[in-house]
Amino acid sequence: MDLFQLTRALVDIDSVTPNEEKVGLFLFDHLTALGARTGGRVERIEVEPHRYNVLAHWGDPIVTLSTHMDTVPPFFASREDSEFIWGRGACDTKGIIASMIHAAESLVTNGVRGIALLFVVGEERNSAGALAAAKDGRGSRYLINGEPTENKLALGSKGALRYEIIAQGRMAHSAYPHLGESAIEKLLDALERIRRIPMPSDSTLGPSTLNIGTIQGGRAPNIIPDHARAEVFLRLVDSGDGLRAAVNAASHGLVEAKEILYIPAVHLGSVNGLETTVVSYTTDIPAFNGAWGKPFLLGPGSIHFAHTDQERIPKAELLESVEVYQKLVRQLLQQ
Repeated sequence: MDLFQLTRALVDIDSVTPNEEKVGLFLFDHLTALGARTGGRVERIEVEPHRYNVLAHWGDPIVTLSTHMDTVPPFFASREDSEFIWGRGACDTKGIIASMIHAAESLVTNGVRGIALLFVVGEERNSAGALAAAKDGRGSRYLINGEPTENKLALGSKGALRYEIIAQGRMAHSAYPHLGESAIEKLLDALERIRRIPMPSDSTLGPSTLNIGTIQGGRAPNIIPDHARAEVFLRLVDSGDGLRAAVNAASHGLVEAKEILYIPAVHLGSVNGLETTVVSYTTDIPAFNGAWGKPFLLGPGSIHFAHTDQERIPKAELLESVEVYQKLVRQLLQQ
């Protein structure tokens, strides 16, 4: 398959977290055929039942190209026009997978060894695949992690701190509110306190940000609500210790702040000859915990279209990324 055909084939496989099995089987078969032609080895590494990472390597890996197989919901199939390939995962990260495979194929066909492809599950939810890969016992010296950066090398990425805010109350008839205790009012008070927390800033990554993503609660308009919950997501520019303490203080006495996910911010290196950028999203890099080497972050596509119903990737950037990945791999192998 050419680059555009492979991208569309991957997009057309529904792999919304945690349903990555079909895309994993497709990649295993595709890479097995490539490995048979070029002297590579391919493995499926189980993370959970019906969920596994896919690893292909040519010799002992020095440089590993890696990204995730899963996507956010909802699934929608691919289409293309003269400029873009559209569909869920087009830029986050099915197009990146395709460009990494084509870059690796070109390199190994020309006799390059010491490289690997590692495609993991679960990045969009909890980095389960990267965490498993970090404990696998294998690794490499350099990790090129693929996310949409418009083919610019990212100097850093923000971390993540996600909470479930849980409020408990007592039901009563709404005509007699003094007999009950409103969980929703407790939740709203706690969220207002959290919104007032000063957000730290970093000279490279910019400010931390807060998103109240979901709110649920209550039973009916004429019942004092006995339960309510919200999901809160903070993008970190530091260790997150200060914001953790502030969220716990804002919640104290009102609600339970249950920490669901924590990933610190990371600062990354640059390489001569590659344009740089800074991204605000979180990646699998912290979950790898250095096990697969010094990390770099690079990929085609714009994050502004990821997670939207307009997700797409420019064909020109896809073609360019194959060359950019080869260039970076060669430079790192020389080091």
